[in-house]
Amino acid sequence: MRLVLANILPGGYYVVFDGQKETIRIGQDIERDGFIKPARIAQAVKTMKMFRKLCDSYGVDRSIAVAASSIRKAKNQKSFVEEVSAVCGFKFKVLTDEEEAMHIYQGVINSMDIPKGVIMDISGNSVQLIQYNRRNVVNREYLPFGSLTLNDLFVDQPAEIQSQLIESYVLDQLSSIQWLKELDSDYQFVGVGGSFRNLAKICRRLRRYPLDMIHNFEIFSADFSTIYNMVKAVDPDKRARIKGLNSERADIFSCSLSAVKSVLSIGKFKNIVVSGSGLREGLMFNYTNPTTVEKPLADVMGHSIYTMMNYYDINIPHAEHVCNLTIQLYKQLRVLHKLPRMYVRPLRIAALMHDVGMRIKFYDHNRHSFYFILNSNLYGLSHRDIVLAAFIAQGHRSDDFNLSEWSRYKDLLRDEDIVAVMKLSVILQIAESLDRSMSGAIKTLNCDILGDSVIMKTESEGDCSLEIKDAMKVGPDFARAYRKNLEVL
Repeated sequence: MRLVLANILPGGYYVVFDGQKETIRIGQDIERDGFIKPARIAQAVKTMKMFRKLCDSYGVDRSIAVAASSIRKAKNQKSFVEEVSAVCGFKFKVLTDEEEAMHIYQGVINSMDIPKGVIMDISGNSVQLIQYNRRNVVNREYLPFGSLTLNDLFVDQPAEIQSQLIESYVLDQLSSIQWLKELDSDYQFVGVGGSFRNLAKICRRLRRYPLDMIHNFEIFSADFSTIYNMVKAVDPDKRARIKGLNSERADIFSCSLSAVKSVLSIGKFKNIVVSGSGLREGLMFNYTNPTTVEKPLADVMGHSIYTMMNYYDINIPHAEHVCNLTIQLYKQLRVLHKLPRMYVRPLRIAALMHDVGMRIKFYDHNRHSFYFILNSNLYGLSHRDIVLAAFIAQGHRSDDFNLSEWSRYKDLLRDEDIVAVMKLSVILQIAESLDRSMSGAIKTLNCDILGDSVIMKTESEGDCSLEIKDAMKVGPDFARAYRKNLEVL
């Protein structure tokens, strides 16, 4: 059971500020007679009383409560929902399997830039498989078994044998899903839910991954095999010692991985992309942006950036103008920097969020911006783009470059990125200087490259002497990065 608390911001944005999780396993043993057991009901009610207390302490004025497969299957569903409502004040809606799948899909599609994918969400009592292409659901399958169900079916078997039996069982259940066997190689496998998050945590530790970020983390097939072989070889009572694995999930974790292995096998997927967004985020997107019920966000990355900018009270007109000038400079200086288009995305992020570090303090705010961006968990972006954006933003007020910091992210970055970041940071420095008064006075730029100089001509409305003087201070950095003298007119 999960509680997620969020601030709703004007413009259709939300930011999570607190949460609580309790492992109830309310659906355990439900297959025997179809009833949620009294002890689990009591534990669930006790948990939701705690949830209610936390909501009241924050003055929460709106709650959305949903129940999924475990409650949906229960014969005493109605009495359970009524008791919770009477005691705790939460009015639960029991989702159909189709509604559940759509909320999961909406959580993924509004937070990831993956055009073709198959989403797998595995819970205690069910598996959802959702195929989408061009941001539209193509096929969907609901399978009435999950990690708890699979564990109960093969509970008395040794760990290795249990895994083999579960793989065979799940493969048999998947054999009738024709579309899963006919996917082309462009489809990516997206994992949603606690089992995938735990898998990512273990993988991050094994790879000594530099970012503490689950969303959009990529697990390669070789890494999955290594972890799966390690987990299924360990007795359930010893699995809790595996670093990164939630102790409350340890006994059923191998069951989840066996099911994942079967889907990977039949779908011929090469890797897994883990989504930190699922059903809960889908609900929040639908609430803050009702249009997402029918149509996903048009710009996932932009919406995520503007969420942060609104939350941290950034001067948005200034940030937008700096971004506009930055992109103009990038295009005008293309003949000099010769950088491929893939750098435009991190440059745009850095330009829009270059001042976010001001929320800590003005002095060294570029370094604080680095930290903010690096830990922002921005949607619609690869981890590589986030790291590049953080370094570009850090360079917008400083000519020093911390190689020891850079080396921490060597697995995500390339050697040529160092030169690219230095050149792009200088572009951002100039762009910020050209809106020093935050008035938007300088509208357009035109750069002429003449011999060993770059003549930057500005078109403005009103006095822009402050902007030009500030931009000229970037001259030494520009000369180091571009081997040209800078003149701003």
